[in-house]
Amino acid sequence: MNYKNITIAGSGVLGYQIAFQTAFHGFNVTVYDINDDAILKAKSKFSNLSEAYKRDVNATEQQIEFTCKHLHYTSNLEEAVKDTDLLIEAVPENPSIKIDFYKKLAKVAPEKTVFATNSSTLLPSQFAEATGRPSKFLALHFANTIWIHNTAEIMGHSATDKKVFNDVVEFAKSIGMVALPLHKEQPGYILNSLLVPLLSAATQLLVTEVADIQTIDKTWMKATGAPIGPFGILDIVGITTAYNIDKIAAEKTQDELKIKTVNYLKEHYIDKNKLGVATGEGFYKYPNPAYKDVDFLK
Repeated sequence: MNYKNITIAGSGVLGYQIAFQTAFHGFNVTVYDINDDAILKAKSKFSNLSEAYKRDVNATEQQIEFTCKHLHYTSNLEEAVKDTDLLIEAVPENPSIKIDFYKKLAKVAPEKTVFATNSSTLLPSQFAEATGRPSKFLALHFANTIWIHNTAEIMGHSATDKKVFNDVVEFAKSIGMVALPLHKEQPGYILNSLLVPLLSAATQLLVTEVADIQTIDKTWMKATGAPIGPFGILDIVGITTAYNIDKIAAEKTQDELKIKTVNYLKEHYIDKNKLGVATGEGFYKYPNPAYKDVDFLK
């Protein structure tokens, strides 16, 4: 693995975290987004992230300055990839948007550049042809708050070159991740294959009025020793993400319970802008959610 220059395409929830973590570990990082407004928003988020790194991983002021010096920004795609070794795509989770992006990227990226998608629900084989370099394309998936939950799931497709796969595994390790290689394509990778059924089951228990939010979370936390329950997790992930996943499933299956769940989330959370930690309220209120109270598990 001889990567030096990394481009992150998309500066949303995960994109800016990936960029900061990569620069923190000494790589030259270019942050690309579609316009200058998006770039400005990304820059403002980096200041908050700096404080989080100081608090959570004991980063020094010198390390933060070092990181910021390694971050560069542009809304010109050709400029963003002119000498990049690895591009990590973190554009919206929409197949048509991703395909359109890869077709544009294929025209301007150097031959050496490896492409990796951070998609959490879509398979690399869905986009391999659009990249124009299927052997140099794979998935590299990070969890939210990557400086704490430092997992990196690496998943190729049938045409991914083995050396490219191994290089990306080594890259993940070099930016402080626990590398988790998958041997074949799997929707949801490892993490979401385990997590989504849990979150879905919790939501259905709520919607069918079996138990309330705090009782469901308390059950999970007390019985398993987990520091957070499914509704606390949903607030961190973002209720919009859960809503979109449930909506796709409901439209596909026409399952009555799934439809009821989608309508419930829309009425009680989406329409009221109670989207989780990002908006200050979801299933809990922030910054002091009830599940962090010392008496919550009593």
